[in-house]
Amino acid sequence: MTVREVAAEAYREALPALGASLVGGLVAGLVLGGMRADLRAVEGLLVLVPALLATRGNVYGSLGTRLATGLHQGLIEPRVRGSDRRLLAAAAAALANGVLTSLFAAAAVVVVLSTLGAPVAGFGRLLGIALVAGVLSGITLTVVVVTVVFAGYRRGHNPDTLVGPLVTTTGDVFGVLFLLIAVRVVARLLGGV
Repeated sequence: MTVREVAAEAYREALPALGASLVGGLVAGLVLGGMRADLRAVEGLLVLVPALLATRGNVYGSLGTRLATGLHQGLIEPRVRGSDRRLLAAAAAALANGVLTSLFAAAAVVVVLSTLGAPVAGFGRLLGIALVAGVLSGITLTVVVVTVVFAGYRRGHNPDTLVGPLVTTTGDVFGVLFLLIAVRVVARLLGGV
């Protein structure tokens, strides 16, 4: 293959994923815009949003690249089977890392804003929001990443090309949506907003 053919193939594979990423980012922005009342009611939540979204991209992007590497090296099969210990370990590690980093981000927001003298919601409220959002988005992202990477690989696509835009889009859309759900769930459990 010539350099031109390789470049053309890379663009052919990447452009649909990048287009979907653009649309997904707009949808996430619309959901975030609809959360204005929730963002005002839970002090410090707006500071937490970028940290939670970045966490999703880092953790589940790593899962996607780990799966892609395993597929390229022949260490895993592009099928979900309960007996595949490598796949289960990678998914469990990603989920645990996602939840733990969400909790760490919430704790950091409380500490930093308190140190700066800025208003911030209670430690338990922000930890609860981060926990619920982290678990819900983690489960969803794990399923989506595994499904798309395996399906793309079986169809002859390079999973490395799919992982970046896929994780960004899915992480933003579901991250913001599950953050909204988490705010409302925690408000019901702890009372108030």
